[in-house]
Amino acid sequence: MQLRQSHLKAASDWHDALAPLQALDPGLVLLFASPTFFQDGRAARLSAAFPNASVIGCSTAGEISEGGVFSDSAVVTALRFASTRVVPVSTSVANMADSHAAGERIGRALDAPDLRAVLLFAPGVDINGSALVDGVTAALGAAAPITGGLAGDNGAFVQTWTVGADGVSQRGVVAVGLAGAQLQVGHGSFGGWRAFGPARCVTHCEDNILYQLDGEPALDVYKRYLGGYARDLPASGLLFPFEMLGDDFSAAGPIRTILGVDEAKGSLILAGAVRQGGYLRLMQASTDTLIDGAETAADQTQAMSHPDLPSLALLVSCVGRKLVMGDRVEEEVEAVRAVLGPQALPAGFYSYGEISPFAPGVACQLHNQTMTITTLSERPAAP
Repeated sequence: MQLRQSHLKAASDWHDALAPLQALDPGLVLLFASPTFFQDGRAARLSAAFPNASVIGCSTAGEISEGGVFSDSAVVTALRFASTRVVPVSTSVANMADSHAAGERIGRALDAPDLRAVLLFAPGVDINGSALVDGVTAALGAAAPITGGLAGDNGAFVQTWTVGADGVSQRGVVAVGLAGAQLQVGHGSFGGWRAFGPARCVTHCEDNILYQLDGEPALDVYKRYLGGYARDLPASGLLFPFEMLGDDFSAAGPIRTILGVDEAKGSLILAGAVRQGGYLRLMQASTDTLIDGAETAADQTQAMSHPDLPSLALLVSCVGRKLVMGDRVEEEVEAVRAVLGPQALPAGFYSYGEISPFAPGVACQLHNQTMTITTLSERPAAP
């Protein structure tokens, strides 16, 4: 497998920056870019620049490249596989209620006996991310890891974009299936957040809309805990996600981020579904614990990877982590690179939701507030 990457600032010459990648004649091109590149049409023109490649990616809340963490830029990464087959698919998600069905459509289109991995990117607003992922896994099962994330728009939560087999779209769910025996895949996902306050029972919810906690309007309960931070909702909700608990109040599942609020109904709009009758507890984090969490995700990934082979390291981290870490956000990427080594080329973005299995062989789920890593490499074919 061969890899090349270009990092473009807003005023960069698109044509000159892509020339070294075009010379590689790649089979897969990944684009992670600020909304500006989708609004000015450059993302739509990328497929024409790579007529023999599947182009896939999304808008971001920050870009990750070999050079570090950036904003208002684009990271374009080209991959030329020796034997792996790339299968692009896409569908449109009509609304939040269509999320599960959209995932099923993607999964059915990718089902193949030699499928080794799926990269999946979806809108970051007006979608039930956990239902989408459940739909894909309902069609594919856990035989191949599904990783990726939900698109961002620099923390505005208004309008996001994806690019895939059907071009650029605000409603497109895009994916590529990677098939073939030589492909090697590693993955890991970890947070670093810590719980605080009492457990609260979910007394009324509908999928990812949380209406009541302990019989009170969920928004009222949440605002009491946030204090002065409540003035900045929904953006400040990224700093205080929910931990999903089991019936014995132990940690039992993914973290759920607040993506929006409904003042009239007193409800919270979450990035993924929660269970009525289940329990939630607020979480917070420090920069040091988040960096430690990124290192743990890298350790998980490295245990499944082949460090002697050139590889892509797809890094999808939550925008909430970026807000907490501020000027130290580069340190979580540096921690990952220190573990994975120089053979791994990093590319990725800050997201509104991360997609990954919890562990090898376990069905994929939507996560929030994690650093999620996927490594792709190709084992040389036997002579």
